[in-house]
Amino acid sequence: MPDAKKTDTIRFLYTFQFPDGTEKIFEVFLDAHSLALVLGEDRPKPDWTKLKYYQCDNCPLKDDVEYCPVAVNLSTLIETFKDSISFESLTVSVQTTERTYQQKTTLQKALSSVLGIYMVTSDCPVMDKLRPNVRFHLPFASLTESVYRSVSMYLTAQYFLMQQGKTPDWELKHLMDTFKEVAVVNKGMSRRLAQASNKDANVNAVVILSSQGDMVNYSIENQLDELKSFFTTYFKPE
Repeated sequence: MPDAKKTDTIRFLYTFQFPDGTEKIFEVFLDAHSLALVLGEDRPKPDWTKLKYYQCDNCPLKDDVEYCPVAVNLSTLIETFKDSISFESLTVSVQTTERTYQQKTTLQKALSSVLGIYMVTSDCPVMDKLRPNVRFHLPFASLTESVYRSVSMYLTAQYFLMQQGKTPDWELKHLMDTFKEVAVVNKGMSRRLAQASNKDANVNAVVILSSQGDMVNYSIENQLDELKSFFTTYFKPE
């Protein structure tokens, strides 16, 4: 198990507390520099984790890759809840180095929060584009918070690209393209997890992620001006 006290490791501790007193605990460790998932144990590799098993339509991985990296890293979580229903009530707490979050919610929403971390840190070439956001992971974020975080992440990336002499995308055109590609991955992962699960909690957790991504994309394209009022101080004459 990685040592979370080391400055080169970021730790998220998810505790699922069910009404009957049952607790399920999941620790996620990330490399503090690359934000890649740090594996403290071997992940099981059931058949549904193979790359060709309901492979995403836009998957760029080649035939020499045997297993889907996202599926493998999700395997323990998915196997744990494969017989669980979406609307089971629970209290979930998320402990980070800086603070602890807690919310009474449904299992599908709790799973969606932790699934989002795994999916962008597992070396999927499509999902990797969203990886910087995981450093500022905000469990149970609202749509407005998600839009602000996504746009801020993307514009920060454009600043660094500009510093490297590359052409930045200040109009956010490729951010919307990214979310469209992510939606395809979410659809593929939903098909995969439907085969791996007997009940609907796992699948609906991905559906929630996909819906959030669609809403963020729509907001960027059609409703971003609603955030403009937050920045009026910048528009005042100097």
